[in-house]
Amino acid sequence: MASISRMWRQLKTKYSIYHVFVFLLTFFSYAFFHATRKTFSNIKTTISSEWTPQFCNATEPCLRPEKIWMDHHLFDSSSDAEPFLGWLDSTFLISYAVGLYISGILGDRFDMRKVLSLGMCLSAVVVFVFGCLTEWVHLYSQPFYIILFVLNGLLQSTGWPCVVAIMGNWFGKSTRGLVLGAWSACASVGNIIGALLVSQVLDYGYEYAFLVTSAVLFAGGIINFFGLVPSPKDVGLPEPEDGDDDDDSASSGDEDDTGVTARTPLVQSDTDSPVTFTQTRPQAISFFQAYSLSYACLKLVNYSFFFWLPFYLHSQYGWKETVADEISIYYDVGGIIGGMIGGYLSDRMKKRAPTVVTMLLLALPSLWGYSASPNNKTINAVLMAVAGFFIGGPANLISSAISADLGRQDLIKGNSEALSTVTGIVDGTGSVGASVGQILVPLLHKQLHLDWHWVFYFFMLMTLMTVVCILPMLVREVRSMKCFLNYQLRRQAAALVQDTHRTDRQHSLNS
Repeated sequence: MASISRMWRQLKTKYSIYHVFVFLLTFFSYAFFHATRKTFSNIKTTISSEWTPQFCNATEPCLRPEKIWMDHHLFDSSSDAEPFLGWLDSTFLISYAVGLYISGILGDRFDMRKVLSLGMCLSAVVVFVFGCLTEWVHLYSQPFYIILFVLNGLLQSTGWPCVVAIMGNWFGKSTRGLVLGAWSACASVGNIIGALLVSQVLDYGYEYAFLVTSAVLFAGGIINFFGLVPSPKDVGLPEPEDGDDDDDSASSGDEDDTGVTARTPLVQSDTDSPVTFTQTRPQAISFFQAYSLSYACLKLVNYSFFFWLPFYLHSQYGWKETVADEISIYYDVGGIIGGMIGGYLSDRMKKRAPTVVTMLLLALPSLWGYSASPNNKTINAVLMAVAGFFIGGPANLISSAISADLGRQDLIKGNSEALSTVTGIVDGTGSVGASVGQILVPLLHKQLHLDWHWVFYFFMLMTLMTVVCILPMLVREVRSMKCFLNYQLRRQAAALVQDTHRTDRQHSLNS
């Protein structure tokens, strides 16, 4: 409790009202992006029914004339529509991944406020066209849907690199894990907002779900254009210095949170002439590549839950779609708590990898436990929240705090304006992995006729691969912590010897 109180006092004294507004504006900007994405994942059952013929029975009479009501179907059955829904998810993620590489560069070279606002407004227009306009004018076309999803992926890619770069500009490393751990809940909060909005209007028609979320996203873009401040220097405030934020690491030459060490001399004080111990600086790009690859595996799992969880609950347990939407919120609740606690612990340890790896190893039994959940909403929600804690938490840390740490390193950026580019590359590589997952999930379940348990085994394999990718950083950070501890012990021993010699000399002079 004392450490939490000290951290809270540090936050209050260090940050201004500008920091609060930047936190909130960037938080809800990306939350609104995710709300529109969540809309599509939450209406998959309804939209697949709209795209297939409506058969008549005793409780659901046929609508006449039949040609008008049956002529717009795209597929012969819902089982045929499911793979196309997966392809739409993959289309979005592939274009999103490509866009992240581009948007990260654009964010560093142009005003991030304008790039973000433009992306939000144009994405809202595309979502409105797909979800509302096509239904109102009865335009049902697979190629047209694919084009819209490509455009939406490219436009939504402007969000994450810009908001992470802006947060990295305003918040330093000493509290970045806690602050960005809490802030990275924006995606989960957006999922919750989207699920709640959809559940309230879905009974009126799926187009109203898209109408509401696209309107909210468009309004957020307008607010950002007039109110967001990308950097402290824009209002005459100093930018945070990562090297000065952490007294311990600055004085020791210890590794930073990414595992990149500075070539800082460590002075041994028990001799007249200082002896320096220098640490070699590894290639920063290896950490960059490793975290990108690990995030590709982890985002595959995280986004598979994001895109398919409501559909899974409906098909596996037969729950009503609105009920499945509401229950799926608990995965995001677990991710919010996991990101905050994981960020705080990594700040205290001054290392990210040990926290991330520990949470991912605990994710393996949590995935198995959730796959065996009975047909009980309460038990399912609890197990879902636990899985979200150990999967969503590390995903939030890698995509926010670790990306910001990487982008602020001189070895990687080479200049002071590359944080958006680094974030775009890390998240873009993750989106490539996530796009593969959206093809494999329906392939495993429908095309190969495997049980949902095999899908979860696949998730466990990808989580284990994430751990394997991070292992080099874990080993290096553990060694760094051990070396630093040994150095501190040697320094204390040397100081004790020096004090003893000084005391002996003083006694000799007195005698």
